[in-house]
Amino acid sequence: MIEIVALSDAMREAVRLAERVATTDANVLVTGESGCGKDALSWFIHSRSQRAGESLVKIDCATLPADLLEAELFGYERGAFSGATEAKPGRLEAAHRGTLVLDEIAHLSLDSQAKLLRMIEHREFERLGGRKTIEVDARLVALTNANLKDAVERRAFRDDLFYRLNVVHIEVPPLRERRKDLEALSRGFVRAYSDKHGRAAKKLSTDALWLLQAYDFPGNVRELANIIERAVIVSVGERIEVSDLTDSVRLAATQRDRKDRRPTLAEIEVDYIREILAATRGNKTEAARILGISRKNLYERLARMEKTEVGGQRSEVGETDI
Repeated sequence: MIEIVALSDAMREAVRLAERVATTDANVLVTGESGCGKDALSWFIHSRSQRAGESLVKIDCATLPADLLEAELFGYERGAFSGATEAKPGRLEAAHRGTLVLDEIAHLSLDSQAKLLRMIEHREFERLGGRKTIEVDARLVALTNANLKDAVERRAFRDDLFYRLNVVHIEVPPLRERRKDLEALSRGFVRAYSDKHGRAAKKLSTDALWLLQAYDFPGNVRELANIIERAVIVSVGERIEVSDLTDSVRLAATQRDRKDRRPTLAEIEVDYIREILAATRGNKTEAARILGISRKNLYERLARMEKTEVGGQRSEVGETDI
């Protein structure tokens, strides 16, 4: 079972709606950015439905070519196409009496959309190359990070199928809009990955948690999970420290901290000197002329910049001169 963390108002609303629809047989459209937790919500809906004792079957419409996707979804009979040496049931049949999750449904071809629409309306279909009508009772949960309304307007997605799937629409918020959930998610991932990799139970340091809170997570919950798993693996102490987090998290926190406050006069001067050196391709004589200072004065300022560089690293300035 995938655990749902819903401490933030936005996620609590999504979960409340999922709980209300779970006990019905209504089709559900779950939307949201990639990695935000749409898959977890589909498991949540299935586990609280009357179909929980049956199978939850998932098919990823984005990873399979159109012809193979159709064969996987509807199944096929022997001789339906080259290489079909025996009949094979599809995912729809496997989901009979259970739940079928159609991930990234926007990638479904128009032909497959038409066949899926018929299945929704009549609860029946035929395998590829077959004539026998197969009845199926499966609850559909469609997931997508695309705007299906735009796809309908572009005629890339059938409007009648859209309305059939969009009986109940649940929007899963991105992680940056559910900051209250981040600490619980992080600690949960630490426990899970410590167990997975046979590590002693670890804790997140206060500083590491602060950096995670300052990061926007463009990859959402999936990115957080990957960052925590890496940190669990590389950390050597009882706690996960700032040094165990990825460079992207540390850099983003530094930039955000600087953006949230007004720069000092010294910082403005450093930035301007670097800008002029970049414009002159490192020509210090020309840079000093533009800055209105002597060449010697420029060298003195560059020397001070090197000494104050974070972590003792050298300032990134060119060496071209005349």
